Amino acid sequence: MICNENLLKMDSNDIVPYYNHLMQEDPSTSQAVAAIKTLIEFIRVNPAETLLGLRENLNLAIKILQQTDGPVASIASGCDLFVRFITLTSLDHPDFQDCKSVLVERGKVFLNKVSRSRRKIAKIGIPFIRDGTTILTHSKSRVVLELFKEAAAANKRFNVYLTESMPDKSGVDMFDEVTALGIPATLILDAAVGYIMENVDLVLIGAEGVVESGGIINKIGTYTMALSAKELGKPVYVVAESFKFTREFPLNQRDIPANFKYHSSTIKGNIDLTKEHPLVDYTPPSYITLLFTDLGVLTPSAVSDELIKLYL
Repeated sequence: MICNENLLKMDSNDIVPYYNHLMQEDPSTSQAVAAIKTLIEFIRVNPAETLLGLRENLNLAIKILQQTDGPVASIASGCDLFVRFITLTSLDHPDFQDCKSVLVERGKVFLNKVSRSRRKIAKIGIPFIRDGTTILTHSKSRVVLELFKEAAAANKRFNVYLTESMPDKSGVDMFDEVTALGIPATLILDAAVGYIMENVDLVLIGAEGVVESGGIINKIGTYTMALSAKELGKPVYVVAESFKFTREFPLNQRDIPANFKYHSSTIKGNIDLTKEHPLVDYTPPSYITLLFTDLGVLTPSAVSDELIKLYL
């Protein structure tokens, strides 16, 4: 276990262990939120003596966090927005320690804001789940699960189909959590998406990243599901926190950055990536009906405007 007392001089070797400790301590925490908590602690205990030095160390910490074997898209966008938020206004304090304290406090404000996102999105999405609705979802999404919790608490009666979500079977974990809520659910093969699509009313999925076009980067198989839904006229709703909005603009699957598609350990292993199974795919905005975010209900075309606001 890594405690704050052991991080009085957190350096680059402590970043990933601290991040992993946060994820183990609370598995319901999103990876991006755990990364932001790590950065706040890093700022608090970092031995840099100037703002320039602290900024350089912070950029190094972010690069290290993006090399973890996790959803790099959300970690990258979350860290980017975090730095933007805490440095949005000038620091007029002559004492450097005071400046660090201000940055930490701003970081906590940002963390509090993003921590409320999931519940806010769930509230927004409830009206779209009517009694008798049959929903198809893919992989494991904490935001989708939160929406299911809120809908069940509001006495909504609905059924859920969940894909196994190979190769890591994340959909099996999601199935266990959904059934634990008392929600009728059926686990299906990934290959059964087209077969089952005619029986569902809507597709509800999370996202690892929302790109500038309004499309999404998410678990491999999402694009196939969206294609099938489009063909059969089923709406595809995406639930995603605004800290997952990323300044990427892929036009096809090849445009997805390699560090988004493969584990860092795979890339470092000098493996032929053309023979590796990608972890995520890109779903273009034309296959997405609406996005439920903490900024409100958005059409895919509205995402670019919201990104501009976030980075102003």
